[in-house]
Amino acid sequence: MSKQNIVIIGGGPASLMLACSLDANKFNISIYEKNAALGRKFLVAGKGGFNLTHSEDLVQFAKRYHPKEFIEPFLCHFSNTDFRNWLKQIGIETYVGTSKRVFPIKGIKPIEVLQHIEKQLEKNKVAILYNHLWQGWADDELVFSNAGETKKVKADVVVFALGGASWKVTGSDGNWTNYFNEKGVNTNKFYPSNCAYQINWNADFIKNHQGSPLKNCEFTCGHISRKGEAVITEFGIEGSGIYPLSPEIRKQLIQNKFAYIQIDFKPDLPLEEIIERIENKGKLSIKEVLEKKINLSTTQIELLKRSSSKDEYSNVQFLSELIKSYPLNITSFAPMDDAISTVGGIALDEVTDSLELKKLPNHYCVGEMLDWDAPTGGYLLQACFSMSKFLADKLNTK
Repeated sequence: MSKQNIVIIGGGPASLMLACSLDANKFNISIYEKNAALGRKFLVAGKGGFNLTHSEDLVQFAKRYHPKEFIEPFLCHFSNTDFRNWLKQIGIETYVGTSKRVFPIKGIKPIEVLQHIEKQLEKNKVAILYNHLWQGWADDELVFSNAGETKKVKADVVVFALGGASWKVTGSDGNWTNYFNEKGVNTNKFYPSNCAYQINWNADFIKNHQGSPLKNCEFTCGHISRKGEAVITEFGIEGSGIYPLSPEIRKQLIQNKFAYIQIDFKPDLPLEEIIERIENKGKLSIKEVLEKKINLSTTQIELLKRSSSKDEYSNVQFLSELIKSYPLNITSFAPMDDAISTVGGIALDEVTDSLELKKLPNHYCVGEMLDWDAPTGGYLLQACFSMSKFLADKLNTK
């Protein structure tokens, strides 16, 4: 039986896992990449600490995604444990950090992880065509631009792994949506996710507290609450405690043009305990009791003072409740290109459970180009790898 020609468009994490996992005895595998190298966003993501996945149990893991029901089957097929085992098989040992995130063992750089994956592509006889920009279809052929020339390609199976719309420097710009719309495939507008959010801080406050962390807090927006920390910036606020709230913040910003979040400055200290400590302050001033008995930072105390009148600040009940539920109004997203990830792209009801486009037989989509969301911490990468391993195994047995 002759081999089928499978074309993968895009050279990011989802594409790499797919190409490594396809059966080279069944397919002639080709990757068409718009850049001069593979994995540019993969490498950029590694600059801040190369977090490959997370080690928490699969039930809790799946709850991090929106919508959970879409991503969960892929995680069950190829879990975070499976991914770590696969990395070990290709020569990348990993360890679990104190945050329960998974990293390559110390000394292994992102480029080395990519090089090990590229060796697998070579073993799997994957052809890689660089500097090929996909520009839609001409009848039933794929159209690419390469060195100023138009190239048409016929394929038996096409898999799109085109990424989202952030970090344009890596080639992830979301400009491909029009080609799908022309084919009647619905796409949703891109929005930033896992990004900074704008807050109109007082000028004097931000002058003195820009860059200050809010540590060991619990952040809430709507029905989502997460413990973590955030950093106050001139633009607003960002950090590990804020990113998981993105789905709810985004929903409120779209509906209301603003979003409301609350911060519990002392999530492990009950309200009653805070009240008791302030009431029994002795000769300490309010500022001193907040510093010494409640262990609030200078920045937190300043926020409390700026959000209360003199009488309210002296009122034990009011001040204690403010510590447990400090309000902030978010007015906007960070610019799209500054976001760690995006939501939007191919609407999920446009693909089957096997990720095939319903309106384009033998055309599939994987990765961030589909409209799902996840926080940072290894969840984004894991979903991309899981999705592609799932699809590869489906295609291998089709």
